[in-house]
Amino acid sequence: MSVGQVAVDQAAFRRVLGHFGTGVVVITGVDGDRPVGFACQSFAALSLDPPLVLFCPARTSRAWPVLERAGRFCANVLSESQQPVSTVFGRSGEDKFAGVPWTPAPSGAPVLTGALTWVDCRIEAVHEAGDHYIVVGRVDTLGETTPERPLLFYRGAYAGLGPTSQPPPPDLEAFLTGLHPDDWI
Repeated sequence: MSVGQVAVDQAAFRRVLGHFGTGVVVITGVDGDRPVGFACQSFAALSLDPPLVLFCPARTSRAWPVLERAGRFCANVLSESQQPVSTVFGRSGEDKFAGVPWTPAPSGAPVLTGALTWVDCRIEAVHEAGDHYIVVGRVDTLGETTPERPLLFYRGAYAGLGPTSQPPPPDLEAFLTGLHPDDWI
């Protein structure tokens, strides 16, 4: 710690950042012919040109070294009805794919049946970041989307969107009038 820097309490850090709602994805890949995967909240679009996404596995993840060796992954965006799938993939030690139907993406990585959509990628870069890695993936293939609602995580629990009062505006730029186009993916 540098001079003048104050230690941040980990419990407070988790509580405060828990107020930032996130979607839930399952990152999948294959180890030979065996599927591997884990639930992940730290997933985001990174760049449009080239098309890049990122996710952040823990350094202690047992699935991450397998995915890194494979060089490819698929990010499955979970639907609201897939809370049980998220729970299974959030645990360690069991056969996470037992009872979870899937089909292979073009890379061979599992696309989970019922996902809102999926993003098939190859690993572009990996950066060390504290107790996690930042993995940058170059998007090779995009899945179709469904009209279902996303599975969200907020304040340490699963959450929903709630009732929608208005459809989103057809023009994203009109919706985001206060932002420059360079500020939003």
